[in-house]
Amino acid sequence: MTSSQLLGISTLGYLLASALYIATLIFKTKKTGFIASALTIITFLVQTAGIGLRWYESYAMGMGHAPLSNMYESLVFFSWAIVIFYLLLELKFNNRLIGAFAIPFAFISMAYASFGKGVSQEISPLIPALQSNWLIAHVITCFIGYAAFAVACGLGFMYLMKSSAGDEAKSGLIGTLPDLITIDDIIHKTMIFGFLWLSAGIITGAIWANSAWGTYWSWDPKETWSLITWFIYAATLHARFTRGWQGKRIALLAIIGFISVIFTYFGVNFLLSGLHSYGNS
Repeated sequence: MTSSQLLGISTLGYLLASALYIATLIFKTKKTGFIASALTIITFLVQTAGIGLRWYESYAMGMGHAPLSNMYESLVFFSWAIVIFYLLLELKFNNRLIGAFAIPFAFISMAYASFGKGVSQEISPLIPALQSNWLIAHVITCFIGYAAFAVACGLGFMYLMKSSAGDEAKSGLIGTLPDLITIDDIIHKTMIFGFLWLSAGIITGAIWANSAWGTYWSWDPKETWSLITWFIYAATLHARFTRGWQGKRIALLAIIGFISVIFTYFGVNFLLSGLHSYGNS
């Protein structure tokens, strides 16, 4: 079995897990939630094996590099990071309903990696700019941050859904969600976690850029949008610490911040040219 086959199975697994988590939310059945979590863990292990096998295949082909070098591989890792972050949240807060708002992001990432236009699944040699030990450090730190922001975005939608329900929030479908204070607290902590990792990603990227291009910062479109994204989350956290912002404001900013992440990740690669344009290969 090849890595592509294992990762294809992972795409299907996350689709089924997403459906089961949503069914758990709608029908309020504990058994469905348990099956969803079990399937997510199994799929995560399959995906991990697929990533490891792809790494091995690159060495077998004489290229020998971590599977983090192009759009396909970064999407796979993005999905993987979302799932592991979600599973840790589920373990900590013992609430499977969060999966209905988090695991779909992992599925969408894998689906786009598998079927997205212009996304090549081939293992190819690293271009000179990527031949650095900083590749793994930069990509891992950035995408762990992105994964946390994806989950925070899902939680933002959860908060807005519950807060807009009014009196209905105490019963029915909405009543099964965690209380607003808990959701707000998880969004806040998740954004802090993502912000720290994104900051590390920008720092490692700057060091890598200096070794590859002789400058720490060149105002490349991707660098610029990474900085914009960083400022959005920095301003959000600053507003919470100094002005006590919470609730709907933080939920909306979690969604807006992730939109900026998506543009930094996809929009820059496909719409703007720059030193990071190799990412769409």
